[in-house]
Amino acid sequence: MAKNTPQDRDSARDSGFARRAMLGGAALGGALLAMGTGEARAAGWPAHTRWKLVFVNHVTTNPFFVPTQYGIQDACAMTGCDYQWTGSQTSNAAEMVNAMNAAIAARADAIAVPIVDPVAFKRPIARAMEAGIPVFSYNADADAGRLAYIGQDLYAAGEKMGDRIVSLVGSGKIVLFISTPGQLNIQPRIDGAQAAIKKSGKPITVEVIATGPTVDEELSKIKAYYIGHQDVKGMFAVDGGSTQGISEVMRTSGLAAKGIHGGGFDLLPRTLANIHDGHLDFTIDQQPYLQGFYTVMEMVNFLASGGLVGPADVNTGLKFVIKDNVGPYLATATRYEGKTDKQLIVKRSGPIKA
Repeated sequence: MAKNTPQDRDSARDSGFARRAMLGGAALGGALLAMGTGEARAAGWPAHTRWKLVFVNHVTTNPFFVPTQYGIQDACAMTGCDYQWTGSQTSNAAEMVNAMNAAIAARADAIAVPIVDPVAFKRPIARAMEAGIPVFSYNADADAGRLAYIGQDLYAAGEKMGDRIVSLVGSGKIVLFISTPGQLNIQPRIDGAQAAIKKSGKPITVEVIATGPTVDEELSKIKAYYIGHQDVKGMFAVDGGSTQGISEVMRTSGLAAKGIHGGGFDLLPRTLANIHDGHLDFTIDQQPYLQGFYTVMEMVNFLASGGLVGPADVNTGLKFVIKDNVGPYLATATRYEGKTDKQLIVKRSGPIKA
């Protein structure tokens, strides 16, 4: 994936797409008819000002958020909006706060931000709300004064992962990898996992290791850990990059054949391929596309109704992806998991399991 980042944070039209195919901006599609300067009409919506929605992010070039950006694009095309993708490449809260302040100064119509720090975002969120700009959180949340959160129930997801670890390992030493400890998009997961393991009463020893904010750093740290700890019974992660790194180390070292288990979060291509090939036990899907799409829809409904439609938290879900059900993820290339920029309707058949 090309590592493209927003270069013009003062432009409300800068989409900051993370894939090379996304450079140059996305067409808003046939559903949108221009209504003159600064106005738009989308199918099913009255004419309105072309609302400018700012998405601040903590890792703007991370491949996890490619489908999130597609979800934002698709919802903006439906509702007649423009958006900006901005923030930090390295989970730097100060850079994210600067991006929020720039959005406030530019009079954005709505702002979305992953609240990865429990303190840093309280003041900019308060400033935005006082200026009449609604603020939503996505992907990560804390009690910082936002209107609603759109994303996974992170602690509950960690608990479910902890239960799965207990069923796989039973006893011995395991390691939990986390890219950036303390950040609220992943820390609740590791807290939930440790709580579930402790609650089980099983003789499992847990070590927590920080890997870093980029996939190259994560892979290097995981390789080094295994070389020095070959008695480990399982390696698990609470972020997508570290999960992919585990899957690669499991594959290259043949660890599944040695009885070592592994798993984590998110749908990076190598993670899915290594599940298919039997090197990794599981990953957990949190549906990043919906974290973009639903956030735009909440923003637009708030703006269109003059605030009468109250924002509501949306849990984008939890699904274990294992060898038995990974096939469709590998066989299908859509915007929903970020493999292509093409607009597609995916046909399915057969019974539906809840």
